[in-house]
Amino acid sequence: MDLPHPRSTAAIAGHPIHATLVPFPIASFTLALVTDFMFWRTNDLMWQNFSSWLLFAGVVTGGLAALFGAIDLLARREVRAQRPAWPHAIGNVIVLLVALLNNFVHAGDGRTAVVPWGLALSALTVLLLIVTVWLGRSLIYRHAVGVSSHD
Repeated sequence: MDLPHPRSTAAIAGHPIHATLVPFPIASFTLALVTDFMFWRTNDLMWQNFSSWLLFAGVVTGGLAALFGAIDLLARREVRAQRPAWPHAIGNVIVLLVALLNNFVHAGDGRTAVVPWGLALSALTVLLLIVTVWLGRSLIYRHAVGVSSHD
């Protein structure tokens, strides 16, 4: 007997809000690494400004995604029971904390706002994201969390 797929509690018309929001912080944090690298290579303050805004956008949208992901995690026992659920959630909290710290580092002036610590924190954020995205995709594609079951 197949158990039903764990449904998303925080959803609009059956579409999980968490899954809808997560591409925004992923793109923002990845692009912040690119713009940090460009600043490191060119010393053009435009790239530092881009990084700062991308980090801010990533933390805001990531915070929203985390809120809706937490609703799904905490409201559904069958979601919490999935092996990747807690590492995914905790890993994403760590990603947001590292990115928030990176926001404060990027608030500095000129080169010291990016090189070396801003660039290192951006790289760490993206490396952690690779792990948490892998775990999140496992929840969807292996454990069918938030996936509608059609008979």
